[in-house]
Amino acid sequence: MLRYIVKRIINLIPVALIISILLFAFSKAMPGDPIQAMMPTGTRMTKAQQEELYQTLSERYGLDKPLPEQYVRWLGRTLKGDFGESIRVRRDVREYLREPLKNTIYLNLGSTIISFILSVLIGIRSATHRGGVFDRTFQTLTLIGMSIPVFFIGLILIYIFAFKLKWLPANGMPRENTFGQWVRYLALPTITLTIGSLAGLSRYVRNSMIDALNQDYIRTARSKGLKEKTVIYSHAFRNALIPVVTALTWAILGMFSGSAITERIFSYRGIGNELITAVMAQDYNIILALSMFYAVLTLLGNLLMDIAYALVDPRVKLDA
Repeated sequence: MLRYIVKRIINLIPVALIISILLFAFSKAMPGDPIQAMMPTGTRMTKAQQEELYQTLSERYGLDKPLPEQYVRWLGRTLKGDFGESIRVRRDVREYLREPLKNTIYLNLGSTIISFILSVLIGIRSATHRGGVFDRTFQTLTLIGMSIPVFFIGLILIYIFAFKLKWLPANGMPRENTFGQWVRYLALPTITLTIGSLAGLSRYVRNSMIDALNQDYIRTARSKGLKEKTVIYSHAFRNALIPVVTALTWAILGMFSGSAITERIFSYRGIGNELITAVMAQDYNIILALSMFYAVLTLLGNLLMDIAYALVDPRVKLDA
């Protein structure tokens, strides 16, 4: 397996390089001039002084160089862990994004764990009681959940729990770094993300379980007199996990990229919210840093998904 992992990582290098070129080109093709946006307004600077300041800022951020040279310099810095300085906040990008990244991990980790546990419990229950009241109710609710946009779910939760019941804050970040404060401020965005992924993931578990329960080895296990719980959890669910691993991996990746909308709605300072702000402010260094983060996360997610296949199902062999 180690040889396979090393081989896959080596194969990911040219893919990541091509992605970096495309992301850099797209960022430079965006309309507007970030240096011009930084220029002070309402001052009595002469035209010559403005031109001198413009040139100074361009040199400071390396935007006066040809695009190929800008890319090479940016790539060299990035490989060393230096993402440059934010044009908008005038701070080191790595230091500036450390807190938002931590906040996003808190948010996505909680929603991923909750959605996975609930999806497994609900999906198995629905599959083992196929056609019953629970299954029909589940089918209806999941269709509704998949049809409603995430931002609308967030707005509904804000209206109910923040404005009507006044139980939870509508948006923002904790004022005190205490567990209770974090729970209060994370509650609504976590529920929003959980509902958004729960509908699709639980249906995936249900369908996988139904397929597994119809296999011959399940009938054989039952004919041997094994307990129904043993048949369901030790035999059927283990094999049903294989396609679920795919859905869970993409759900996790989708949460990191899709949480941007949720973070924006709740004014939550995560990397998704920072990316939207950076795009609006044409802050190239933050845009590139976060875009590459999402790209690398997706590439590594595919690798981890293949490894998870082999761990879940011994029949899956990884080619060296």
